[in-house]
Amino acid sequence: MQSEKFFYDNKTVKLFAYATILWGVVGMIVGLLAAVQIYLPAANFGLPITTFGRVRPLHTNAVIFAFVGNGIFMGVYYSLQRLCKARMFNDTLSKIHFWGWQLIIVAAAITLLAGYTTGKEYAELEWPIDIAITLIWVLFGINMFGTILKRRESHLYVAIWFYIATWVTVAMLHIVNSFEIPVTFLKSYSWYAGVQDALVQWWYGHNAVAFFLTTPYLGIMYYFLPKAANRPVYSYRLSIIHFWALIFIYIWAGPHHLLYTALPDWAQSLGVVFSVMLIAPSWGGMLNGLFTLRGAWDKVREDPILKFMVVAITCYGMATFEGPLLSLKNVNAISHFTDWTIAHVHVGALGWNGFLTFGILYWIIPKIFNTPLYSTKLATTHFWIGTIGIVLYAIPMYWAGFTQAMMWKQFTEDGTLKFQFLETVTHIIPLYVARSIGGLLYLVGVFIMVYNIVKTVKAGQLISEEAAEAPPLPAKIVTHGKQYWHRWIEARPIQMLVFSLIAVAIGGILEIVPTFLIKSNVPTIAAVKPYTPLELHGRDIYIREGCYTCHSQMIRPFRDEVARYGEYSKAGEFVYDHPFQWGSKRTGPDLARIGGKYPDSWHYNHMLEPQSMSPGSVMPSYPWLLDDVIDTATTAARIRAMQTLGVPYPEGYDQIANQELTKQAEQIQKNLKADKIQTGTHKEIVALIAYMQRVGIDIKGEQKPLTAKK
Repeated sequence: MQSEKFFYDNKTVKLFAYATILWGVVGMIVGLLAAVQIYLPAANFGLPITTFGRVRPLHTNAVIFAFVGNGIFMGVYYSLQRLCKARMFNDTLSKIHFWGWQLIIVAAAITLLAGYTTGKEYAELEWPIDIAITLIWVLFGINMFGTILKRRESHLYVAIWFYIATWVTVAMLHIVNSFEIPVTFLKSYSWYAGVQDALVQWWYGHNAVAFFLTTPYLGIMYYFLPKAANRPVYSYRLSIIHFWALIFIYIWAGPHHLLYTALPDWAQSLGVVFSVMLIAPSWGGMLNGLFTLRGAWDKVREDPILKFMVVAITCYGMATFEGPLLSLKNVNAISHFTDWTIAHVHVGALGWNGFLTFGILYWIIPKIFNTPLYSTKLATTHFWIGTIGIVLYAIPMYWAGFTQAMMWKQFTEDGTLKFQFLETVTHIIPLYVARSIGGLLYLVGVFIMVYNIVKTVKAGQLISEEAAEAPPLPAKIVTHGKQYWHRWIEARPIQMLVFSLIAVAIGGILEIVPTFLIKSNVPTIAAVKPYTPLELHGRDIYIREGCYTCHSQMIRPFRDEVARYGEYSKAGEFVYDHPFQWGSKRTGPDLARIGGKYPDSWHYNHMLEPQSMSPGSVMPSYPWLLDDVIDTATTAARIRAMQTLGVPYPEGYDQIANQELTKQAEQIQKNLKADKIQTGTHKEIVALIAYMQRVGIDIKGEQKPLTAKK
């Protein structure tokens, strides 16, 4: 059969490579700032846009969706063309995909720093950006599947399976978790509330790690590691088992983020069981990667690209062993809400995602610019500085996590808590300092890489249209000899897409649907009432400032937590919480029972100057809350949105909501005046105080009913 001549598109690969480097630098600088802010409140600069509560979501979004996201597209656009022996389906779609993704990243950065957030971890972006993400993701899918369908290679290599599963699962996760009711152009409320919102969020959050930070990178590993080592994949059979087991099991594991919370026990148990099962397919992938290097370990000593890849795969193995370990209830009781989780996440992020990305960049750039890497010695220096950076980051965070857990749980001989919460914070500050030094070293390594790649690019010339040739795909594929069952699916991309969707949808459906349909999963509490208009504004301010990044609102049924914070949390408390605010780390104390604990003046002074109320506190100040005015023009829209979500405000309540708001604000104003504090009734600090004084008091007693429209 006569070969056809065609050209690979390297220009798009180059653009995604440059974007990966740019956003990697930006995301890591922002991460370093956040690491310093944890122990140095002055590093918040007293500005709304630079406080930890806004910087931290920017950091996570930048490294996940900007750095790793562009890294995924770089790897997919390079490898898919060569695996399919076909140019990308449509050059225009490639351009729209690239520029559309970069615009989404810029919009995300601007809105997050401005305080526009849904308050849901890894899904903070507001509804217009969510729609844009969906559209660009669909265009990427069309471009990817178009390329696969017009391929000249009949067999779909293992890397392509992972790309297909990634695309379909991320689409499913993003759409389901992003159901929200818009209030204004950049404000919405989650469609789900309380327990259901927590379950959907961590079904999404855990699987964002699984299907954005893991499966596409496994696909990329299966292509670039054999290329860099010049060795075939160790076991193709293992890759098949690894793939199907991983995508089926991973989707069930989300509830392990919610152990000992108000989530029903059966859902927690499912999360634990499937998390433990995850060890097998995860380590199957790791071992397949490492064993691919059999006979090539002598190259690892000399080649920095292979060094990066080996450490990346090893970190993947460490993280995927530790994840199931942390999902065991007895271990989770110690680790959850501590810095142990931060250490765990960053072994994966810095080691697996970061190092594999660096290795691929060092491999791709010389190839598409037709020149050797400028300096192997600099790349090796980058490797060692980065490795030391990971060690200096992770070990202090593990140490901090163990220290927090032990100090939180210690009692004196007479049965009282041994340490105040603030003591547990100040005690580990040296470890936070060490962590930021590790992060700085890692960033220095990245700057060395930038210099090395710039010099490489200058020395070469981009082969934007790389010539290739291959015979066309025959109309009917003739097979010889014994055929295995998996060969049928591996030659049929649409069926692969459908079966992948079925495999990942089963777990989500069986966990989420019963939580919504069976009422006994969330027993109601008669005393729990909707938030007043002022409290609703205050809650939205609390979310806007990212308070959930440092404080939880979930007291687990442990002796030390009940002694420290009060009665443990019940599922029925959260039925009007859109979104939930259970948190995932306690840099500050839990706030689930903060209501009524302190006078209004305490909260006022605490937001103005935290150290005046809690000497030694590392919390930043929020002076703008004392000056900025509540946006009462949106009060009615907020109430109506909540009514749409099923919150039982009386009919017509939106029309009198601002009158109720003013009444409650005037009472808080009087309370503050009694303590010699002057403030306007409609200042944001008043709304925040109203919310803080409400949190957790419902189960202590009945409230006055809301007034209906007369």
